[in-house]
Amino acid sequence: MILCIETATTNCSVAIFNGTDCVALKEDSASGYSHNEQLHVFINAVCLQAGINLNQLTAIAVSKGPGSYTGLRIGVSAAKGLCYALAIPLIAVETLSVLGRAASGAPTDFIVPMIDARRMEVYSCVLDRHFKPLETADAKVLNGSSYADYLEKGNVTFIGNGVEKWQTVCEHLNAKYIPGALPSAREMGVLANEFFSKKEFVDVAYFEPYYLKNFQTFKKA
Repeated sequence: MILCIETATTNCSVAIFNGTDCVALKEDSASGYSHNEQLHVFINAVCLQAGINLNQLTAIAVSKGPGSYTGLRIGVSAAKGLCYALAIPLIAVETLSVLGRAASGAPTDFIVPMIDARRMEVYSCVLDRHFKPLETADAKVLNGSSYADYLEKGNVTFIGNGVEKWQTVCEHLNAKYIPGALPSAREMGVLANEFFSKKEFVDVAYFEPYYLKNFQTFKKA
């Protein structure tokens, strides 16, 4: 039993997987960044749905970023605390890979998950149709020539809450869009199970989220 936690965006999402089977899911993307209030409530809720208690978990998987600085810190802190208390391993899954798997079933040659990073910038990577990474996560400033090499090679499915801004500058006929999608713990199970079977765990004490960009604060005028 693996508990999966996804808090990199406004979607506070928690699931429990038995192998690759999702046996419980609880998420809310409509309440904004309310993860601090919702996350532990959702963890208790999925345990009840699955009919287990925390002591029956074999590992915890957490979305490691990139994404919201605060959201990531809340999710990772909760996962680390539970792993330490339960003496079970911690698995870190890249957020964009999770988002990309929500495009499963789309007739496409490439998948580009996009998370809004404000202005004309997105966090993105490139996956092939089997979700194998072709480009690592990056903070990309969008312009009309972005992803041109992939668009010339075949159909490219762009998915995520960064898609709307991309649609304003992309006119290529090979571009397909799934706007508004957010990473969900629903798509974490296969990845978490792969890491678990290979014993690819991260250090509970020293692991930090993958922010990609430095956290910035602004003084009020």
